[in-house]
Amino acid sequence: MPSTTPKTSARSPRASHLELARQILDHVRARGLGPGAHLPEQALATACNVSRTPVRAALNLLVTEGLVTHTGDAGYRLAPAFSTASALSNTLPQTSDRDLTARILRDRAGRRLDETVTVGELMRRYSAARSAVTQALGKLAEDGLVTRAPGQSWLFSPLPDDPESQADSYDFRLILEPAALAPGFRFDPDRAAALRRAMIGFLAEPDHRLDPRAFQSLDSEFHGLIARGAANRFLGEALLGHLRLRDLPGTSTRLNVVRLRQAMQEHLGILDQMEAGRFDIAADLLRVHLRLSRSQRPQAANRGAPPLFGLTFRAGGPDA
Repeated sequence: MPSTTPKTSARSPRASHLELARQILDHVRARGLGPGAHLPEQALATACNVSRTPVRAALNLLVTEGLVTHTGDAGYRLAPAFSTASALSNTLPQTSDRDLTARILRDRAGRRLDETVTVGELMRRYSAARSAVTQALGKLAEDGLVTRAPGQSWLFSPLPDDPESQADSYDFRLILEPAALAPGFRFDPDRAAALRRAMIGFLAEPDHRLDPRAFQSLDSEFHGLIARGAANRFLGEALLGHLRLRDLPGTSTRLNVVRLRQAMQEHLGILDQMEAGRFDIAADLLRVHLRLSRSQRPQAANRGAPPLFGLTFRAGGPDA
């Protein structure tokens, strides 16, 4: 019988175990492993360049999240219901400092925090120590989401889901992302194959079962595949840094089912060309994809165009 590994306590898991759990999921996706696949501790330890003890802790975390099962005889295996899409959309627990950062972002996204805040205000609101608040603000500053203001004040930058910020984001990506597919692009066939299977599985779902968070995860994985393959490391780092901004908690995008399916089909078309080594054509299709996405950003609804009734999702934020 599967083990009854207890749920983690109220105390947040160690950051190193969370990071290792994410590495294991990347390892699983890259190799296209499916439900029931064996996850040998030693093989994972070798692949991740760590000892078996932290690997076991990371696997137990995945057991708690329902992605892995464990029995004394069979060891660790991917859960019967495991799928690449479910793993991509799964949100692992946050460490305490990340949790505070995410809470601040969620409250700012919900306009529960003013544009300018103070350390003391955040300490009272979240019952947090000054060091924790300062550390959280430091992380937000690293991502360009807050800047120091006079005194103890901090000023929020426009959120990544702000219409003006989204327009700037698409302009940035249109300039840089197709350029990543220049000669010398390093295509990862294993990661691409796992991603293709997940995208096809996603499109097979009926409209009422489409998960916008799974879409956002697959979208991030797809554009990350392009960024990581860039021959120019400065270009790749810039794209990955921007991708992290788009994935921050508290950011969101409104999508309708029609565009959601269309965008996923566009991803597959670009992937077809990448797999065939026709990176110039893939770059052209990517430009079209980004322009179509930019033309349907939420600003259009703000000018009076109503969303498709019953077909609009809010994706991207933890509270979506």
